[in-house]
Amino acid sequence: MWTGVFPAVTTKFTADDRLDHAEMERCFNLQMEAGCDGIIVCGSLGEGPMLSHDEKIEVLKTAQKVAGKKPVLLTVNEAGTREAASIAKRAAKEGANGLMVVPSPIYHTNAEETVAALRAVAEAGDLPVMIYSNRLAYRVDVTVDQMEELASDKRFVAIKESSDDIRRSTEIINRLGSRYDLFTGVDNLAFEALSVGAIGWVAGLVTAFPRETVAIYQLMKQGRREEALAIYRWFRPLLDLDVSTYLVQNIKLAEVFAIHTNDRVRMPRQPLSGERRKAVEKIIKDALAVRPKLPRF
Repeated sequence: MWTGVFPAVTTKFTADDRLDHAEMERCFNLQMEAGCDGIIVCGSLGEGPMLSHDEKIEVLKTAQKVAGKKPVLLTVNEAGTREAASIAKRAAKEGANGLMVVPSPIYHTNAEETVAALRAVAEAGDLPVMIYSNRLAYRVDVTVDQMEELASDKRFVAIKESSDDIRRSTEIINRLGSRYDLFTGVDNLAFEALSVGAIGWVAGLVTAFPRETVAIYQLMKQGRREEALAIYRWFRPLLDLDVSTYLVQNIKLAEVFAIHTNDRVRMPRQPLSGERRKAVEKIIKDALAVRPKLPRF
């Protein structure tokens, strides 16, 4: 059902901390113009846990306006299953094409609880679901065993594999074949994941560098591995910014230099400052100074 590059877009705010729909529309359009295949809103990078349900629906609508016929997924990352089910129902009512569902980021569920919570959200929304497996960030591992247990429910259609263990991608394919659309969710493992069978990339740095991200994906799809690898090697220092406690601030700062937007975030986050900001700025500026010419694909 889903393949290609799906940006986990950032949420844009005005100076007085309201949603900046005009700037989001401009930034989302850059993703579509570069050839991205869908949009995921209100995830970790989109500061979803800092948004009210009403705000999440507003961001969803803005993305839908831009995406046209391409799929727009709303991330469900609520602390409680009741709240998760509620926003899933609202997303369905507003025409979301699917949900990306994170186990509770507050309570670390056991295997039985994880499966039950995912089922409850899927039933509430009755939409296609991408399971977000990220044991490092959320301390809950949606294992291959659990994926197999959920496979009988056709609403679970995809996996965002973010375990940080490249072996997991092969384990999923070996066990479950093509049952799930397998996406990589770790920017600095994307080339490796695409090499072993992932068919999609939920990307972060794509919001600042959409054309380079799409180029890597398309070149890999066409079997032009060496050309993709050359871009990926240039991209790696930037992609590493995604694997950080400060991923939101890092990537929004990259957007400042690459697509000329702002790096406003919602508290308790604050924009990078001091030596940390200098270090990240250097990574971005060094990469921009030697930005590669992209091949046709």
